[in-house]
Amino acid sequence: MAESGRSGDYGGGVRIETNAGVAEVEIESGGERFLLVLTHGSGGGVEAKDLLAVRDRAVALGGVVARVVQPYRVAGRRAPGSAVKQDAAWAEIVADLRKRVPDVPLIQGGRSNGARVACRTAVEVGAKGVVALSFPLHPPGKPEKSRREELLAASEHLDVVVINGERDPFGIPDAADAAEVKVVPGQPHSFRSGFDLIADTAEPWLRRWGGLD
Repeated sequence: MAESGRSGDYGGGVRIETNAGVAEVEIESGGERFLLVLTHGSGGGVEAKDLLAVRDRAVALGGVVARVVQPYRVAGRRAPGSAVKQDAAWAEIVADLRKRVPDVPLIQGGRSNGARVACRTAVEVGAKGVVALSFPLHPPGKPEKSRREELLAASEHLDVVVINGERDPFGIPDAADAAEVKVVPGQPHSFRSGFDLIADTAEPWLRRWGGLD
């Protein structure tokens, strides 16, 4: 089970126990307007530049940002394994963070596999919206193995903004399947540039979900 947090207990790194193992979380704050919880791709980390671009903009808007290294990555694995177990651990992590940062709007986000987790769990954890970076619509070259239903699990109930590269081999979701689908020109699955555009796309949604407008 997740360890109980304390209101205002943020700034720096924390470890959260879940039934799937320990998660490591880096928490940064520009205020207490909202809580944005971000996570990595399947084999990646929370230092990905697109995650940092969204982090920086959210902090500038007065939010608390928690970048989560999920238990399987802390344990040294590159693949998340069971989606059911992954989502259950994620719900425990978010519940702990909500105790640390209570009574503010919750926003979820992630890149690649992390975007899938954010979408699959958004309704369950009570998120106001989702920032889905490089949402992997299907495995490369296998459009028949669509993950559209994971996106719709969130977007049929709340606003999801999808930001994908124009050359992403994992595909680009249809504009009708999210509140906004922004395509970053010339970019592959792992963004090499366009980080200002990513932050600028996320900002109005962060403002809306965070109750700033």
